[in-house]
Amino acid sequence: MTAIEYPRVGENIYRQRLDNGLELVVVSKPLHVKSYAFFAVRYGGMDMRFELNGQWLDTPAGIAHYLEHKMFDTEEGNVLQEFAKNGAVDNAFTSNAMTAYHVECTEHFYDNLRLLLSFVSVPYFTEESVKKEQGIIAQEIRMIEDDPEWRIYANLMECLYQDSPVRIPIAGTVDSIRQITPQTLYDCHRAFYTPGNMTLVCVGNVDPDKIAAIAEEILPRESGPAIPRDYGRTESMSPVRREFHRKMEVSMPMFLLGCKFVPAESGDGYLRQGILGDLACDALFGGSSPLYTRLYSEGVINASLGGNVDSLPGAAYLYVGGDVKDPARVVDELLAEARRLGEEGVDENFFRQIQRAAYGRMIRSLNTFDNIAISMSEGHFRNFDYFRFPEIFETVTKADVEAFLRETVTEERAALSIIEPV
Repeated sequence: MTAIEYPRVGENIYRQRLDNGLELVVVSKPLHVKSYAFFAVRYGGMDMRFELNGQWLDTPAGIAHYLEHKMFDTEEGNVLQEFAKNGAVDNAFTSNAMTAYHVECTEHFYDNLRLLLSFVSVPYFTEESVKKEQGIIAQEIRMIEDDPEWRIYANLMECLYQDSPVRIPIAGTVDSIRQITPQTLYDCHRAFYTPGNMTLVCVGNVDPDKIAAIAEEILPRESGPAIPRDYGRTESMSPVRREFHRKMEVSMPMFLLGCKFVPAESGDGYLRQGILGDLACDALFGGSSPLYTRLYSEGVINASLGGNVDSLPGAAYLYVGGDVKDPARVVDELLAEARRLGEEGVDENFFRQIQRAAYGRMIRSLNTFDNIAISMSEGHFRNFDYFRFPEIFETVTKADVEAFLRETVTEERAALSIIEPV
């Protein structure tokens, strides 16, 4: 196992690629009582179409999320009860590009790690349990569809993209999950839940060699083949639809503006693009930006205004939104300010200010175990080392931020989703 020091962020890790292909990362935290294990698979809501044994398969929307729910069932019962006996807290999530299972505890860490690796590696589905879960997830979907914050985002994705699976909700639809059977769950588990397509990140005062030994003992000795995936045709930077309006039970109008840009596929470029986008958001509408300060003092916006950038397989966008009385005016102000910053430039002193703030946020993110684990897992799947962010951060210049705003936040690339009061 290779030991690596990162003096600029004060972190020490151990890294090893096991013979079965699993990437193992242990982040040493000798002064902490809590220990944390994060077992992730590069398989998410967007991975609906893939090639297996030379044949392209189309699976129902929501199957990755459905599979995450069903993995907690074992022949002996629900694994959550076993974690509770060990005083551990266990949970999971499914995003567009990842599914992850995690457990945290202050004692019995190695017992909980064995349990985590075992239940994620050995699926158990029955017709009865799968049908029962359909009702539970269908209720969850209906609740989400009534949530204005989720609805405004879903409508924006439909405006921005024509073919990308980012248009499809991670949980699927009530109709799509009805198509899921035990066999489709087994097929997807066999295809993606294989060591070479997964990573295990452990954080805390734990023994790296003991973790490696447990992983080698419990997990399959060999990994399955790499699975080609289809994320739709390469799309233009123009949205499919400019605006989407919907009426819901809200107290005041909500808006979400999205602007497309070309995603960096992997490597340091992916990490750098995220840092660049973060700085661009701070410059345009951050809490200390000239635009935010002016609009807030005039009562045009409130503290709900915010946004960020998101980069997914084949899709990337900047988004900003909030609760405002006059969405049209705020959108016009945002586009005009992006144009001004792109042409006149960002104030030098202000740029240094947002640089320090953004760097501080990244340093503070290392204070929480889940942020460390998610960042290291995403780094493995996207082929970059997150703990090298100080070096990457230094390559992003003020001119880069200005060019990003000038090219990205434009009417040609923008789509608008609005929720209006009934």
